[in-house]
Amino acid sequence: MAPTAPPKAQPAATPTALWAAAIAQPATEFAPTALSVLEGQLPTGLRGTLYRNGPARLERGGTQFGHWFDGDGAVLRVRFDGATAVANYRYVRSAGFVEEEASDQCLYRGYGTLPPVSIWQRWQTQMKNAANTSVLALPDRLLALWEGGLPHRLELETLETLGLDILEGLRPSDTFTAHPKRHPRTGKIFSFGLVPGGNATLKLYRLSAAGAVEKTGTIPLSGIPLIHDCVLADRYLVFCVSPVRLSPLPALLGLSSFSDALQWQPQQGTQIIVVDADSLEAIALNAVDPWYQWHFGHSYLDFDGSIVFDVVRYPDFATNQYLKEVASGNIKTPADAQLWHYRIDPKTARILDQHCLIDRHCEFPIAIGQDETAVTYLNVHRDDSVPLSELFGAIARFDPKTGLTIADAGAGSYPCEPVPVENAANPEHPWVLTVVYNGYQHRSEVWVYEGHDLEKGPVCRLELPSVVPPSFHGTWVSQ
Repeated sequence: MAPTAPPKAQPAATPTALWAAAIAQPATEFAPTALSVLEGQLPTGLRGTLYRNGPARLERGGTQFGHWFDGDGAVLRVRFDGATAVANYRYVRSAGFVEEEASDQCLYRGYGTLPPVSIWQRWQTQMKNAANTSVLALPDRLLALWEGGLPHRLELETLETLGLDILEGLRPSDTFTAHPKRHPRTGKIFSFGLVPGGNATLKLYRLSAAGAVEKTGTIPLSGIPLIHDCVLADRYLVFCVSPVRLSPLPALLGLSSFSDALQWQPQQGTQIIVVDADSLEAIALNAVDPWYQWHFGHSYLDFDGSIVFDVVRYPDFATNQYLKEVASGNIKTPADAQLWHYRIDPKTARILDQHCLIDRHCEFPIAIGQDETAVTYLNVHRDDSVPLSELFGAIARFDPKTGLTIADAGAGSYPCEPVPVENAANPEHPWVLTVVYNGYQHRSEVWVYEGHDLEKGPVCRLELPSVVPPSFHGTWVSQ
């Protein structure tokens, strides 16, 4: 049920991959629109809302942003009621976005972008909160997340930006990860942010289910690392601090972007830090061989008291250059990662077992289930022959009992992170939702899969009103 390839009479593709057209122009917002069905039929039991966040504008006033992470965030909302799907899409109106929109100039620094001003002016320019990485749905609002600053508060239905959110306890200078973790049993939310300094401090937060800060903690770090995600395993948090360190002076003075000032220092190894989730205090630290990760997958506390987690592991920090090149539409740097499985002792942070689960490039793992039987959905390439210049062209299901199942989206189609959705009528058969850019038709679509049977393709394909550039992360809110 994947889109068919173009007819032979169609002109040959340009040297850049088809996906590059999705980010070549700023995305266009759209008001609530009933989506037309391109193929298949919506499951009657699919009721709830999908939210996705990602960079939607990578240029301003003739200045091309220097890294995919710097694009202005925009949130997609798709509401399913069992018979229809209605979508709307809006930019997050951060202070930086509003100011740059009014002047049509690039005025702020980004993670990998420097504004077009003299070097003497550059050090005075501020970082822009791009609000472009993920979303957290709370009972009365939606948070657009960006780990370099506070979250932005959005209205749940209209996606109107209501300003920064201090979550009843944060300070204006605090940062808040794009990967908060919600405890499956208590509903408590765990988050963190980095406090800069000669040696950074990891600031930890525990929030109520409604999003109010209840407790904070701090852990001193060595240098200024880059920490994007963490593990929550029942009563423990785990941080894997990879050996990436910021060279602060060039970044602070505007001599280089923050991205270019990050250095890979493998001699430091990766530090595993185990934190007690109740006290928010570190209880164990262990240095191991170096790797880098953006994202963790499934995690749980095993019957013997050991912590088990999966991680998408890169051998080095080449992934940062790869993501920089995405913004240009022309990828040249290889940066492959595999899904690894770890078991550690919470008292010592010592590794008890480690092995590779998926020995092919993958990313964006999301698990459904709470124990060793949990199934993980993630992005992979269509096959081993995919050119380096391509983004992911397939989603996959990893079952620890049966292995890897791949759903090829077809030539020229690029699915985002797959989001599994529990099927209340049949918990063993979840649905999986992904937003796909169809490069041959230059359009974006929402695809619905039966999670237990990905290989047969989507059971429903819906057309979005305009192109939604590839996004990073999303969430589902059941009705």
